[in-house]
Amino acid sequence: TSETLFFLLGEFPFITHLYEHRRAELLPDETLAIDGIKSLLLEARSVWLKKHDLQQHWLTPQTFSLLLKYVRNLTLLDRRLTPDLYTLALAAKQIAGDEFALTLLETARQYPPQRIPSHLTDLRIGIDHAEFPTGDAPWKNRLLGTELTWRTLPLKPAPPQEKKQSWQMQWDPYQQCSHPPEDDKIESFNTHVREQAKLLLGEDLARTEKFTSSLKDGLDIRETLRNWHTGDLYVKEIPPSRGTIEIVVLLFDSPSDPNKYPWHTTWYAEHDQESTLCFFATNFADNIIGPGISQAVYGGCMLIFPPRPIPDIWTDPRLEFAKTPEEHLVSAALLHSQEKRILVVSPHPPLTRWRRIAKKFKRQIVHLPIKRFSLQTLDRLRHFHVLNGRDVRSYASKYIRDFR
Repeated sequence: TSETLFFLLGEFPFITHLYEHRRAELLPDETLAIDGIKSLLLEARSVWLKKHDLQQHWLTPQTFSLLLKYVRNLTLLDRRLTPDLYTLALAAKQIAGDEFALTLLETARQYPPQRIPSHLTDLRIGIDHAEFPTGDAPWKNRLLGTELTWRTLPLKPAPPQEKKQSWQMQWDPYQQCSHPPEDDKIESFNTHVREQAKLLLGEDLARTEKFTSSLKDGLDIRETLRNWHTGDLYVKEIPPSRGTIEIVVLLFDSPSDPNKYPWHTTWYAEHDQESTLCFFATNFADNIIGPGISQAVYGGCMLIFPPRPIPDIWTDPRLEFAKTPEEHLVSAALLHSQEKRILVVSPHPPLTRWRRIAKKFKRQIVHLPIKRFSLQTLDRLRHFHVLNGRDVRSYASKYIRDFR
């Protein structure tokens, strides 16, 4: 069978097929033992992107370079010339997470000729025994090669569809709460972008003067180069920014597809270190991953810190004019902000319509490009879990897989 073909072939089934294809096409295969590993990683990445419907990703050539260096080091520690499947899966797990490691394992055992229909009975083969229609029997591979041994690699696979349906039937629609480690991540990111916004506001108010006795807030390189012919140095002084940023709007996918993000809701803070959170996201009910545990993906969210109760923005009649979920979040931030400015982190500058809405509410929009932050960080923030009650938090970590 395709699940046990690895124990019969001398190479990974995926790489064995590459050898057979090159020989059939009379192509050179001297370096395929190494190039096949690269082809395997690229194919696994394509499957992973399609599975998670990602338009942008962080499995870049730089990430693969780091992964391959790690694979090389592990292979040398095992005194091997080429990596085995365990080494590849271990490196993929630690560099890219459980999801990609599982996809890599599934891709490595793919062997297209196995898809050809056959009237012969399927056999299941292990390291030292095989399952025949008449029963199990011991067997031994007499071809010379590296000895196969069992090694354990803890991974959290996706649950089977039958269990998902059972868990979905048991879901209580009147209970929802967040996963605390993910709360800490988004609050930490919220604090970080607020600090970035303060620096941005301070730079707009910076004053430049000729250097006399103090460097103050550092050299002003631009003004110094502009006056290079005079030989004078110029320094800048950044005054304390007036006011703070109370509300942050994070737009991960803009413009967004309303059909992709049908879930609109408001979550209120459980304690004073959490923000009031309003967001639109994918439907959590479509991705149940454990008993009382589901996964969703943010399209965008609004955070109010310090937290305070506000009316649900998605049913507030004062915001009926908003045409898109992104505009709804921005308008709600402008309506509820107690400060003069709100911060919008998005892939593009604020639309002219948003600026007009800000003028209507006598507020200002401070924009921070989302490309300042790594795709890996953004993916970790966007993927979050919904728990069916606080009691689920005691065992949720057993089912939740980190999306690195």
